[in-house]
Amino acid sequence: MSVLKYLFSKSFLKTSFRIIITALLFFLILVLFLRLNTRHGDFIVVPDLTGKNIQEFESEFNELDLQYIISDSGNYNPEFKINSVLDQIPKANAKVKQGRKIYLTLNASDFEMVEIPKITRITVRQARKTIESLGFIFGEIEYVDDIARDEVISISHNGNELNEGDFLKRTSVIDFKLGNGKQ
Repeated sequence: MSVLKYLFSKSFLKTSFRIIITALLFFLILVLFLRLNTRHGDFIVVPDLTGKNIQEFESEFNELDLQYIISDSGNYNPEFKINSVLDQIPKANAKVKQGRKIYLTLNASDFEMVEIPKITRITVRQARKTIESLGFIFGEIEYVDDIARDEVISISHNGNELNEGDFLKRTSVIDFKLGNGKQ
């Protein structure tokens, strides 16, 4: 029997018809199943949580059938209350499904303590870059007699001298004593 003759035979056409009908039924059942389970077109608008603490929005989240996960609380912003929301993903007014997880970044309780690196006997330019990269604020400069011009002789915070290895809160102001090039 040749291939062409078999393709137009009664048994091949019956089998092909059965396969097509079965595939169409499977496709229709799949579409119906997905339409019922994905709740297409059914969504919730995410509220703006910025500045609120967990107690303020927890009941609202339960009503909306949303979940929250605290993803980070290491940042500190003095403009926000302690343990209030700094950022959220997805953003406010986004449309999400019921049961969606909202990832929150909370305001830390205070600035973290940072170790003071070796700042003395380097140029003021290098020292400024170093302390600002650590989150400190460059304070006032006082010149003292020293042969090295614009080299850091000592650093202080609120009048207290700082040494390498001391700890200080991030965003603290550090004052500098620099050499004036005179002996």
